Amino acid sequence: MKFDRRFVVAVLAFAVALLSWGGMSLALVLSTVDDAQRELLRTVLIERSPLVAMAFLVTLGAVVLMLRPVYRRWITAAGRLAEDTQTLIGTGVMREITPRGSAELRALTTVINELVRQRARLREDMAQQVRQASERIEQERSRLAALMAELTQAVVVCNLDGRVLLYNARARSQFRALSSNPTLADGAELIGLGRSIYTVIDRRLVAHALDTVRRHMARNHPQPSSQFVTATPTGQLLRVQMTPVRDSSETGLGGFLLMLENITEDFEAESERDRLLHDLTEGSRASLASLRAAVEVLEDPALDNALRERFQRVIRDETEGMTRRLALLASRTTESRKTRWPLEEMLGADFVAVAQQRIESAHSVRVSPSEVDGAVWLRVDSFSLLQAVSYLAGRLVDEYQVRYVQLRLAPAGAHAHLDLIWPGQAMSTETVMGWELDPMRSGTDASPLTLREVLDRHDAEFWFERDRARNQIFFRFLLPQALPPEDQPAPPLALTESRPEYYDFDLFQSSESTEELADRRLVDLVYTVFDTETTGLEPSAGDEIIQIGAARIVNGKLLRQECFEQLVDPQRSIPAASIPIHGITPEMVLGQPTIDTVLPAFHAYARDTVLVAHNAAFDMRFLQLKEARTGVRFDQPVLDTLLLSALVHPHQESHKLEAIAERLGVTVFGRHTALGDAIVTAEIFLKLIPLLAAQGIHTLGQAREAAKKTFYARISY
Repeated sequence: MKFDRRFVVAVLAFAVALLSWGGMSLALVLSTVDDAQRELLRTVLIERSPLVAMAFLVTLGAVVLMLRPVYRRWITAAGRLAEDTQTLIGTGVMREITPRGSAELRALTTVINELVRQRARLREDMAQQVRQASERIEQERSRLAALMAELTQAVVVCNLDGRVLLYNARARSQFRALSSNPTLADGAELIGLGRSIYTVIDRRLVAHALDTVRRHMARNHPQPSSQFVTATPTGQLLRVQMTPVRDSSETGLGGFLLMLENITEDFEAESERDRLLHDLTEGSRASLASLRAAVEVLEDPALDNALRERFQRVIRDETEGMTRRLALLASRTTESRKTRWPLEEMLGADFVAVAQQRIESAHSVRVSPSEVDGAVWLRVDSFSLLQAVSYLAGRLVDEYQVRYVQLRLAPAGAHAHLDLIWPGQAMSTETVMGWELDPMRSGTDASPLTLREVLDRHDAEFWFERDRARNQIFFRFLLPQALPPEDQPAPPLALTESRPEYYDFDLFQSSESTEELADRRLVDLVYTVFDTETTGLEPSAGDEIIQIGAARIVNGKLLRQECFEQLVDPQRSIPAASIPIHGITPEMVLGQPTIDTVLPAFHAYARDTVLVAHNAAFDMRFLQLKEARTGVRFDQPVLDTLLLSALVHPHQESHKLEAIAERLGVTVFGRHTALGDAIVTAEIFLKLIPLLAAQGIHTLGQAREAAKKTFYARISY
């Protein structure tokens, strides 16, 4: 039972006052009698002290009984009225407050209800005006969103921090194929509003592509873009094209759009064709040698018939073998095209400028351009080629103490010469060959590629040369040259009426914060709201999770389309008494993945977010007991809607999920299913945030500290 401290203090104050009155009355009587009477009175009081104490306790009890309803009628009712009014102010819930307490408080409640109705009418009028004023803007927004939805290519739009703010259904299916647990998380651990694209694509690649886009924009290129190929953590190959999302800022760049294509199958098909060509070449060489030998023997006129027949059989077998290999190669290459590593067209002077900056920052060496032809365009994978040039410069600095290099670019027919020049000591050809085959490392950046692999990617040549006439030593790259692009207007965009499934344009306004998480505002954080269904209520006594459900909150919005819901095989029986509560039968979990598979997938889904649950101590205990077994640890901050409700509404009698939902105007559905409870909890949490703000609780740290002081924070499992 909970006691109001103010009521207890009031009762204690009355007890002290009663004792003080009794003591003062006794002192007054004793002052008016002589010594004999005073001694007699003291003897009587001592003998009757149990009766006096009982009278005191009975009087105090009667006062408590009389004071309790008065306190409820005036003090508690006033506190509840204040809480209900604050709820209506902070959440915008449209419901009438039930009158309680004295006649004056009931009258005040009636006035508040009338004000709430007036506010609702004013809000409706304002909303109607806003709808009319923003109708045109919404139409344009819907058209843009529809365009993204109808594209057959996977599209992801990010802000400059790499946070996803829009993606279409094709991208969702594409990322599902990239997921390590596609049947569990459905790709939601890789893509989602507010998630970082860097969980899939190397941050350095994106930064490099952005630099290329910025350079194109600085030259007012009509179609500034960049492209690259990257390998995902699951071994898939993605071809990515980046284009800018323009805004009115000083840089003119508000984000970037990525168009993704999974080329893994094409790449594997090309590898298979290469293998077939190799087998055909090697097999044909051996067959031709056998045929040549057989023909030379058959030319001998003294050859007997048996041996002649044997060599003729060799010719037939080798011919049939060559025919089979050719037929297999033809069938594999029918209606297929060669998949090449995509190369981008880039102004050579731009590449030299970026290489100069990269080498100087990575190796603290002075770099100057020398004889750079500003009309040369290159066709290169600028990221890997930049790594190669920086890698060579780093080897020169580390092993030959070179402190000054030059970069030179000149046309050479259909190719271009890119030279890395340095003064001082030359090197042997064996040293250069060794550098070609070593994995590239430049400063703190390491690449699995070798210099030779980068050259093969470009179909380029590379050698070491010494120009005695100029007294120069240099590495020379022979790179493919591209034609200067023609300035052509971008094609008009087609408009449709449908809308995409996943977008949040407001995330353009978000940015990475260097503040500690505890100092971040509640409205700025990303949350994973989750719930579990279990075989029982005692996690330490062997009860197991049988279902996990979760939803995400990003930018103050509940993302219903990015949910996590999975049944779990508990590998034990489900008590019959619990089945009517959660509705999960043993047959439903039979064949489902175990917690060893589900928990890592849920951990990836909840990565980089704050966990939220109702009575979170219960759910977190189940997760913590599985940390050693599954190898995952949920170490992010946790908020509990039970504690937060008790914090903002200390006078309410119940803080059960249904009671809070009714109080805050949240519709309850799917009760006692993990996902249904998670969604209800998420909507409740969104309603609690402004109520916490009204009490001066704005940050995560403030909310956690305040929640620890509530009565329900003592609950443990």
